[in-house]
Amino acid sequence: MRLSTETMIARLRETGDGDTLGGRIWRARDAANLSMTELADRLGVRCETVAAWERDRAEPRTNRLFMLAGVLGVTPAWLIAGIGRAPDDDAAIGSTEALRDQLDLVKKLHAQAGEAIAALEAELDRIHRTTRPRR
Repeated sequence: MRLSTETMIARLRETGDGDTLGGRIWRARDAANLSMTELADRLGVRCETVAAWERDRAEPRTNRLFMLAGVLGVTPAWLIAGIGRAPDDDAAIGSTEALRDQLDLVKKLHAQAGEAIAALEAELDRIHRTTRPRR
């Protein structure tokens, strides 16, 4: 069964917590009882950088995102999309099966995006060949 990209994104959003990346960073920092300066020091970034992340004015690079998740004691999936256990959600521990289902969904979306990119490239090449003047 092939799902549309819109359907897959909608399914991912249904499982999220409705917050932004910055909001989740702030919530996790608060739950970890860290000041912005303490978090910045642990990550090796400036305090202004953490502030920009929390205000959704910038996003951490992938390597920093994984460091951030480790320091804050949350999963990268929760930081990115609100999927899984929130740092202050002691009652609801996310199951690995549910996370695997989400991972499978993201992998399918990734594969479909790759197919769409390849199709667009092929179409551009075809158009370029047919519109290029012959010598």
